[in-house]
Amino acid sequence: MTDIDVRTAGRVGRITLTRPHALNALTYPMCRAIEECLDRWSGSASIDLIVIDAAGSKAFCAGGDIVEMYRTATRGDLEYGRGFWRDEYRLNAKLARSCPPVVSFLHGFTMGGGVGIGCHVQYRIVGESSRIAMPECAIGLVPDVGGSYLLSRAPGRIGEFMGISGTRAGPGDAIFSRLADVFVPEAFWPELIAQLEETGDPSEIEQFRREPPGGTFPHCMDLIDRIFSSSGIAQIIDALGQDSSELAAACLKLIGRNSPLSMACALKLIRMQRMSMSIEEALALEYRIVHRSVEQLDFIEGIRAMVIAKDNKPKWRHSCPDQVSSGEVDALLATLGDQELELETRK
Repeated sequence: MTDIDVRTAGRVGRITLTRPHALNALTYPMCRAIEECLDRWSGSASIDLIVIDAAGSKAFCAGGDIVEMYRTATRGDLEYGRGFWRDEYRLNAKLARSCPPVVSFLHGFTMGGGVGIGCHVQYRIVGESSRIAMPECAIGLVPDVGGSYLLSRAPGRIGEFMGISGTRAGPGDAIFSRLADVFVPEAFWPELIAQLEETGDPSEIEQFRREPPGGTFPHCMDLIDRIFSSSGIAQIIDALGQDSSELAAACLKLIGRNSPLSMACALKLIRMQRMSMSIEEALALEYRIVHRSVEQLDFIEGIRAMVIAKDNKPKWRHSCPDQVSSGEVDALLATLGDQELELETRK
């Protein structure tokens, strides 16, 4: 397929996303193709390592192909999106458990679905251009593809801060937030990949490791922890409004564009994920919300406003966080009964 280049090189299975014109946004066929590679290379005597990277200079993967979800949902087809999410979540879990291990090279934008395929793996490499984020609340969804689970494992209240605001983490902040592992200058990536292909040994990464550029998150932890430990979105906004820092002002601007219902769900989801014991358990919790997203969340309106019409004027279900009830959030996170996510192996 033209959207993904799959091959073997030496001891390595190579997967390269090749949709640079679309910021390598993950389509349903790409998702299936990556899973087929993992299944084929699992336990292979000739493959010691898998490398995932992407073409173009702007993005590793800037998210999922939400345009097709919009088209099918507005025609009344809810199963397309639900099927995509089920298969995508199964892929996320397989990447987290993969043997052979996976190395991801996360240049440029890594957001949403890109986090799902690039940030659960065993070796996550960032460079100078890397910007990692979960901005789903801006399109009326919540951090998913296991993103809420990763955010729940970040230091302090970084998870709530990034998940609600959609703030982007540069290379230093991504490593600090435990969304990435190693900084390697991008000029060294071709040489590093060549050595990985020759040896199949991930310890080769260490000789290319460098100190990442300084981030801002470590210096703002007191502020982030104080504000984002507040009980609800309205309280977080009030606390931000009372703070004179640049970070608070930037957060207020980002939060102001987001769906109030999505933010309320994201806040509770991230906090609930601190109790999840596995990626599979975490994905099942996220799936409850996305399964209901077309009918009960702001997802379709968010895509319309931000991607289809591009008027950036979404008409959210609630005009402000105060209008969102705890009952609405609880209902979106309630069990799906016989529709609960099951991560069985695809036939």
